[in-house]
Amino acid sequence: MSTQALRSDLIYLVTGAVGFIGYYLSKKLLDQGCTVIGIDNVNDYYDVNLKYTRLQGLEPYENFAFVKANISDKAVIDDLFAQYRPNVVVNLAAQTGVRYSLENPDIYMQSNVIGFYNILEACRHYPVDHFIYASSSSVYGANKKVPFEESDFVDHPVSLYASTKKSNELMAHTYSHLYKIPTTGLRFFTVYGPMGRPDMAYYDFTDKYFAGESIKIFNNGDFENDLYRDFTYIDDIVEGIVKVIPRTPEGDVQHEVFNIGNNNPEKLMHFITSLEKALSNALGKEVEFKKIYEPIKLGDVPRTYASTERLNQAVGFKPQTPIEEGLQKFADWYVQYHDLFKGKTLKQNN
Repeated sequence: MSTQALRSDLIYLVTGAVGFIGYYLSKKLLDQGCTVIGIDNVNDYYDVNLKYTRLQGLEPYENFAFVKANISDKAVIDDLFAQYRPNVVVNLAAQTGVRYSLENPDIYMQSNVIGFYNILEACRHYPVDHFIYASSSSVYGANKKVPFEESDFVDHPVSLYASTKKSNELMAHTYSHLYKIPTTGLRFFTVYGPMGRPDMAYYDFTDKYFAGESIKIFNNGDFENDLYRDFTYIDDIVEGIVKVIPRTPEGDVQHEVFNIGNNNPEKLMHFITSLEKALSNALGKEVEFKKIYEPIKLGDVPRTYASTERLNQAVGFKPQTPIEEGLQKFADWYVQYHDLFKGKTLKQNN
């Protein structure tokens, strides 16, 4: 297995560059002097203003170029690779969300399957040093054995989103086998932090608090058998990706898959009380969500818990951010971003 330092003389293509993880990864690479080409279709799955705010954080870098386009457009991808000849590709562009896939399956097939295929084809015709792509903890489906390990059975996905991510792993393995493309898949576990996705629970809960609405908790109010999630702070995720970039798999098939998570699952209710405390600190007053308990939703899984031993052994990945610290950083950012001190953007609870 070859490992080397991150090289600033290479060209890095980041798809989904103004998405949550894509933004932070791009910024990290740019701060280290790397040249980054970003592509994103800036769709309206969630507030586009947040996406453009992220883009504004990248545009001042002279070594950054941005293309607004969809990876499902094969001609655009081919032209992009022909023009820039990226050395490293990190594919983070995807339609995310488990519940959204129940109502809008077409967009998942276009972005997560066709788009992914287009990137693979481009890596085939314009050879790259390393192709890294986002998979998901959702591929483990309803596995009851925890922690989830990369060797576990992953042929029973419980959502279309999970199916598309499993298909990505299979397609990547095939292309690596056929065309000798060094490829690494990363199974992300519930990533959170400032500038995160508004469709994620912690962000949605915060929005609902300031709108004076109740939050829905899908655990039937069963605190003894509460949902568990392996919440992973964004800085830890990005650090893991950066460590993976210079490490290219070796062997007959140069394809590997790693879990990238916190390896320390939290009960959902502990996560919620920690978020309440973080918002209380940010606002200088006590915050308590109004809660409605409902059954777990179709496509959701009761527990996500990553074994990160393989990634730790491979690149020394070890998350550093406690949940309380990460949520405090989110809460502080949220209050500032939405200008809540002036009470102009959203309605505050009394």
